[in-house]
Amino acid sequence: MRTIYLDLLSGISGDMFVGGLLDLGASLATIETELGRLGLAGYHLDTRRDAKCGITGTRFEVHLDPPHASPAAAAAPPPGAAHRHSHGKTRSSHPEPHREHRTFREIRDRIRASGLSPWIRDRAIAVFERLARAEGKIHGQPPDHVHFHEVGALDSIVDIVSACIGLDHLGRPRVLAGRVIEGTGWLECAHGRLPIPAPATLELLAERGVTVSQCEEPHELVTPTGAALLAEFAETFGPAPALALERIGYGLGQRDLVTRPNVLRLWLGEAAAAPAGAGHDWEADTIAVLESNLDDVSGEILGHFVEQALAAGALDAFYTAVQMKKSRPGTVLTVLCAAGDAERFSEMILRETSAFGVRRTSAERRKLRREFQKVATPYGEVTVKVGWLDGRVLQAAPEFESCRAVALRESVPVKSVYAAALQALRG
Repeated sequence: MRTIYLDLLSGISGDMFVGGLLDLGASLATIETELGRLGLAGYHLDTRRDAKCGITGTRFEVHLDPPHASPAAAAAPPPGAAHRHSHGKTRSSHPEPHREHRTFREIRDRIRASGLSPWIRDRAIAVFERLARAEGKIHGQPPDHVHFHEVGALDSIVDIVSACIGLDHLGRPRVLAGRVIEGTGWLECAHGRLPIPAPATLELLAERGVTVSQCEEPHELVTPTGAALLAEFAETFGPAPALALERIGYGLGQRDLVTRPNVLRLWLGEAAAAPAGAGHDWEADTIAVLESNLDDVSGEILGHFVEQALAAGALDAFYTAVQMKKSRPGTVLTVLCAAGDAERFSEMILRETSAFGVRRTSAERRKLRREFQKVATPYGEVTVKVGWLDGRVLQAAPEFESCRAVALRESVPVKSVYAAALQALRG
């Protein structure tokens, strides 16, 4: 499986991650086009080849336009950038007010309303939701009400969404990471003088159970944005796996560090075939599990809710009979959804059922790599789903909706089409 390994000896930030993806071959033109779907204005992108300590890589920068710049001035590169290869420009003919603070709800709603693909949209929201949970825990606020400062700034929104676009353009590779190493000292931010690691950075990594160590570098190496991207995308943290290397990318940071180059190194390659008993090439992600115990809701309402939730994009929705307190019969309603949709489906449960509360947990999934193929049957072509693990087909099954469509067209029983598709698979 195509894999990116993040070498974190010099930390990670949002701009370093995007720069590294561009250095691996992600398309800047695609990133610019997709960012345009957000309808944000007041910035332009600047990418260029540069070097840190003799290592050449890609620098990715988001330049904010002056708050009251004219359209011509807004599209112009910043002073001193004439020698750079600048690709960016203001994104909208209807500029929004220049703001430094946004709530998670504002950011989520803007991304959700954009024309971004579902995968990019959901992963970007999930990154911001991790940040909102971390900031909310630190400041004692619900995630929706968290006001982002540094991370809520326009350049950080662009960094996070660009990272998701870049990974999508590279084929959504599996992401693994090295051990997380942070610097020491203090940093100045909107909340005042804070210790390194920043509280939000530490919360983000702690939520994933990541091992963190510090080195003698007197600077922040892992930013909250970088930590959120790691927490969302990195499946494991440790030494590099066996990779048939295809390309090495370098994302350059903004600082000149004392003890090491300010560089994020990305290894791109195919994971080598694993020996028996070792790791597998399955796909992995993290989803939200929402649950509520109900003892006073009718079957009609539960059935209606499940239909609504699935139509709204839930990964799955179901209910289970249980015995509740005082020996009462009851039901556990469960919704599985993308992490970025957890707030939306929590609200749906509270509005559409008799629930007074919703439990939320995160669950890591392991999934066979899936492909959809066509097989020929006496009734016509039927779509089948094939599941792969370590280069072998483990599962194959006809898609019911495809079987039903063929059955309706040919006026034959669905079970006949399904059986024919199974026979074609065996052949």
